[in-house]
Amino acid sequence: MKNDRRRPARPRPGGPAAKKAQQRSAPRKATPKKATQVARPAREEPRTLRLGLVPGATPGRWIDTWNERMPHVELELVPLSFADQRERLHDVDLALVRLPLRRPGDLHVIPLYDEVPVVVAAKESHLMAADELSADDLAGQVLITPGDDVLGPLDLPTVTPTFPTIETTEDAVATVASGVGILVVPMSLARMHKRKDADYRPLTAGPVSTVALAWPRDATTPDVETFVGIVRGRTANSSR
Repeated sequence: MKNDRRRPARPRPGGPAAKKAQQRSAPRKATPKKATQVARPAREEPRTLRLGLVPGATPGRWIDTWNERMPHVELELVPLSFADQRERLHDVDLALVRLPLRRPGDLHVIPLYDEVPVVVAAKESHLMAADELSADDLAGQVLITPGDDVLGPLDLPTVTPTFPTIETTEDAVATVASGVGILVVPMSLARMHKRKDADYRPLTAGPVSTVALAWPRDATTPDVETFVGIVRGRTANSSR
C-alpha cells in the first residue's frame, strides 16, 4: 500500500497564513527605553545684596568676582560716612568700615587690611621734597583736622588752626593745596581727593586705619556668607 500521509500544505504566497508566518518569524523591534530625566536646579529669583562703603574703601576686585559668580544677585553699593557707619549697618547687608566700631558685641567683624597715613600739603611745600616724613618733620606745622576725620588724635608736634573746623576731607585738601597747613589722612583718601596743586608723603610710625568687613550677627544670610567667602579668597567650589 502506498503511504497515504500527505505533506502539510504550504501557505499560499500573499495569503493570510503567509502573513501570520512572516509576523512570527520577523525579529521583534526593541522597545526604546525612556530617557532618564535629570532634575534641573530651581531658578533663583533676582535679588539685591546691599554693601556699605566708607570713603576710601576699595572693593573692586571682590565686586568683579561677585558679578561673575552671582550674576542673579545685584550688588548695590551704599556710601557710608565714618561718623554714622555703626548706625547704618542695619540699613545694609554688610559693609566695609573703618575700625574702631562702637558697640561691636552684636556684630561679625573681619579686619581686612591696614592703611598707612600720609601727610598732604601744597605741592610746592618743602615737606614734599622728602620721600617720607616723620613726626619731627611736622614740628610747628598747622595741622587741619576735618570734621569727617577717621584717624583721631595724632599726638604730633603741630599747631592747632585758628580758623573754624573744615567739615570735609575734600575741603581740607583744597585748603592745604592753597598753602595753608597740612592734613594727615589714610592714603586712600589722599588718592581719592588728589589735586594737581597738592601732594602727599607717607608718615612713618603714624597711626594706621584698619578697614574691616562687618555685619550684624543676626543677619547672616547665604548671600552674605558668599560675599565673605569671596573676600577671604574662597573659590566657587569651596565649602563654607
